[in-house]
Amino acid sequence: MNTFNNTALIKNKATDLGFDYCGIARAVPLDDDARRLETWLNKGLNGTMAYMENHFELRINPLKLVPGAKSVITLLLNYYPGVKQNAGNPKVSAYALGDDYHEIIKKKLNLLLQEIKEHIGDISGRGFVDSAPVLERSWAQRSGLGWIGKNGNLINKQSGSFFFIATLITDLELEYDTPLVKDFCGTCTKCIEACPTGAIADNKVVDGSKCISYYTIELKDMLIPGAMKGKFDNWMFGCDTCQDVCPWNRFSKPNREPGFTPYPELLNFTTQDWEELTEESFKKIFRHSPLKRAKFAGIKRNLNFLEGS
Repeated sequence: MNTFNNTALIKNKATDLGFDYCGIARAVPLDDDARRLETWLNKGLNGTMAYMENHFELRINPLKLVPGAKSVITLLLNYYPGVKQNAGNPKVSAYALGDDYHEIIKKKLNLLLQEIKEHIGDISGRGFVDSAPVLERSWAQRSGLGWIGKNGNLINKQSGSFFFIATLITDLELEYDTPLVKDFCGTCTKCIEACPTGAIADNKVVDGSKCISYYTIELKDMLIPGAMKGKFDNWMFGCDTCQDVCPWNRFSKPNREPGFTPYPELLNFTTQDWEELTEESFKKIFRHSPLKRAKFAGIKRNLNFLEGS
């Protein structure tokens, strides 16, 4: 089979597995991104997320992850929910309303790689979902799937930004999509103005150490800085403010992935329900949920902080 047919097969299989978009870029070192990432890290904008400083060479060079890599396949999976949380309840980011996306997407990636090997041959490839040292948004842009917005999110012109990004690096030569070089944010600054903690600068630099998602998920200290009091806008886990105000997300449509069906508890739990929740019940209800990343103690800390604001 030639590169054209192989590319068509991969994109068709990606669609069959439920991915919403699939783009492909040539595997090359990301020199410009390396400089930006290094500057961002040197300014300490990663806060206590020291893991982002690890494996720097792997992050910027796909050939370090897959020897002989020729192609980087980027896949987008919509997670926009069809229903909203009840107003006034502690808020949870839309990506965390259903089952853990890592588990769902890893399964799809493994199936895609299996399909490629069955139909094309014994190629080498590795799939990555968020937790590995891969600059997913950069590859998505290089694959023509969108541009990086002022809020740091990948924005797709047809469907907005409520997407998970997965990456499959392979030594298979394929047809490559045209990178999207135009920025369609224009003069809009809605995300900058709406950010409750002022984490978004006007040069597409997001201060991770100021982001509500950082404080409610990544920060492992049991105390959230007092300077953040009153700024969380009732976000208990994550934050979607910069996406909720983005004009491009008027094109978002409810996802079709059964695993992302929101937990009834996350839609309906009041502050009192959360306060009365035991650790045993938390572990039982949310054993497949992204909330387990913050752990029971972290959720309680976040709730206490919101109440004291």
